[in-house]
Amino acid sequence: MMIRNDKSGAYTPLFCLVIVLFSLAGCSEYRRTGVSESGVVYCSEGDPSTFNPQLDASGTTVDATSHQLYDRLLEINPKSNDLVPALATSWLVRDDGKTYVFQLRRDVQFHTTAYFTPQRSLNADDVIFSIDRWRLVGHPYHQVNGGEYPYFASLGLAQLIKEVRRINGYRIEIELNRPDSSFLANMATNFAVVQSAEYAEHLLAAGTPELIDTQPVGTGPYKFESFRKGSYIRYRRHEQYWGGDVAIDPLIYSITPRSSMRIAKLITGECDAIAYPAHSELQILEQRQNIVLDEKPGLNVGFWAFNTIKPPFDDARVRRALALAIDKDTLINAVYFGSAERAKGLLPPTSWAYQSSQRDISYNPVLARQLLDEAGIPKGFSMDVWAMPVERAYNPNARRMAELIQGYLQAIDINVNIVSFEWSTFRRKLQEGTHDSVLIGWSADSGDPDNFYRPLLSCSAIFSGTNRANWCNEEFDKLIDQALQYTDFEQRKLFYHMANNIISDDMPLVPIAHAFRYQAYQSQLQNFELNPYGGVSFVGVSKK
Repeated sequence: MMIRNDKSGAYTPLFCLVIVLFSLAGCSEYRRTGVSESGVVYCSEGDPSTFNPQLDASGTTVDATSHQLYDRLLEINPKSNDLVPALATSWLVRDDGKTYVFQLRRDVQFHTTAYFTPQRSLNADDVIFSIDRWRLVGHPYHQVNGGEYPYFASLGLAQLIKEVRRINGYRIEIELNRPDSSFLANMATNFAVVQSAEYAEHLLAAGTPELIDTQPVGTGPYKFESFRKGSYIRYRRHEQYWGGDVAIDPLIYSITPRSSMRIAKLITGECDAIAYPAHSELQILEQRQNIVLDEKPGLNVGFWAFNTIKPPFDDARVRRALALAIDKDTLINAVYFGSAERAKGLLPPTSWAYQSSQRDISYNPVLARQLLDEAGIPKGFSMDVWAMPVERAYNPNARRMAELIQGYLQAIDINVNIVSFEWSTFRRKLQEGTHDSVLIGWSADSGDPDNFYRPLLSCSAIFSGTNRANWCNEEFDKLIDQALQYTDFEQRKLFYHMANNIISDDMPLVPIAHAFRYQAYQSQLQNFELNPYGGVSFVGVSKK
């Protein structure tokens, strides 16, 4: 069987998939060895860099750890967007708007593992430890395993929190330095996990504090058993999980970087569910009767960011010219295959603060060349476009997008070098700030608009590594700070719309698309919900 595009000679995704299926048929040794009928194999796209999502803002790490190993004070109901109880059974905000009191759940058990047996259940000390670790530089665990907490740093949460107090064993009080209407939502994100203070003390006494993030202990539905880089993660059921019986055991993450290989494993039954099915291959999945393909609008944005501290990208005319040189509609059709909406700004249309009248930029290569001439950029100038080596909902094929941009910029006499590395190296080098520009994106961790503006473009987010444009505008920061002083949505919108004008004028990045999210799995999995905020959860999932 040979299916080919007659014009280009390139093989179609279906042909590639057939080749992969034949190769799998001859090497089915791993497959589901040691996986019981109640077990699930989830084919993920990469290795987590840590087993503590506090230390890494990567979706790969979050998907592998946050909802498997840990719990948070609060959760976000993905259907209603409301905050619901988790480790906190109730909470209240005092009249000053700055003080939050959380009542903790009793009889919540930590994991018993081969390397640690807890002597007590969760209490206030664990919550205080977990918050103070990332917010206090002098904390014994702050510098352990790098001392970088990118999500919290990008939001300035350490500076926001004035004090965390223990009222009694099951009640804590958090006092802020100023009112912040996004604070509760941030306490419900994938990163606000609770670790065991007792385990931390045990490791500190043993002289091995670094194990807290590689041999993890949490209260989540699954406990850590083993990890082999580039191969698998193995979790077992937490028998004493406070949230009820966990039906899936074991839970295996099969590390499978290529989308075509993940889809092939799903079709052959080697995987029960897969991460990030390629948009070009969705039709293959839709035709399989035993496979469910879920789709939801994504709270995300894919964008092209310019390194604004590096000449000539420190010139707004150059950034605008490059934005004018690309046709976003063509990029969306070629990369997302109709599974995304054109982005005007950072916020997707599903956000309550979305501005339908926001200025967008149109394809105009003639004006682009004029602006480059005004800025003194000669014909033949060369620049780099960094392209992610992994698939993400917000950009399923950054390499393909970079190749298209390369063609557009060649038309205005700009030469493009496409740069990529292995994912962990890619992210490390990005943080070092050596890039000219990068194709990347962001998936929101809550429904609050601040979850887009602050991590992506605030001055503080430069140091946390989530502001890929390295752009700092004091007026922009002032506006998004003012928005958080109000709880009324209409008042907050006014500030965000003014912030949008600053972004449109200065063009630190080009918003390209808001992509739909997809989740593909075998039909025998029940209650496997697609979370619009990212993160994969197997809580409540069962198997026929």
